[in-house]
Amino acid sequence: MARRPSIERVYQLGIRLERIEPPIWRRIVVSDQITLASLHHLLQVVMGWEHSHLHQFLVGTTRYGEPDPDYDDDIQSDQRVRLRDIAREKGASFRYEYDFGDGWMHLITIEKMWPRTDLHLVPRCIEGARACPPEDCGGIGGYENLLEALRDRRHPEHQELRAWAGKHFDPELFSVQAVNSALALLVALGVTS
Repeated sequence: MARRPSIERVYQLGIRLERIEPPIWRRIVVSDQITLASLHHLLQVVMGWEHSHLHQFLVGTTRYGEPDPDYDDDIQSDQRVRLRDIAREKGASFRYEYDFGDGWMHLITIEKMWPRTDLHLVPRCIEGARACPPEDCGGIGGYENLLEALRDRRHPEHQELRAWAGKHFDPELFSVQAVNSALALLVALGVTS
């Protein structure tokens, strides 16, 4: 008996940067057909990262990312694994780690799913809160120190860290419109298939 082709679905994903309060989070919709490699590129844009470091997806005890032939590593390639291969039901979750030095761990949860129609524009960010930490700020401890220094003009590192973070860095700022404009560019470049 021939196997029926599966229907493409849309997943609503909740993404939360772990161990940060108040939370830094995003809610996005994507096709269940997206590869983990493409999801990585999408997460870079949605969260505000700069694609400067290695990454991995952690699904149970399996790790997906970019295998390095110079290391005897058990990481599986994320190039052909699709989101639907690792998460098929509402409530399923997995982790995405970015920058192994700073160790930014994201919890990703399937919040909703439905059959895709042409009316569903994906990928798309639907909401979120707070800016992502600046790259290379030293992980959670470094980020907390940065925020403390930025809040207090008398802090001994205020001037230096304000210059380092950039005068426009605002930890409370997040723009759904800016993210969706950047996602549209990724789609136009064919990066999210």
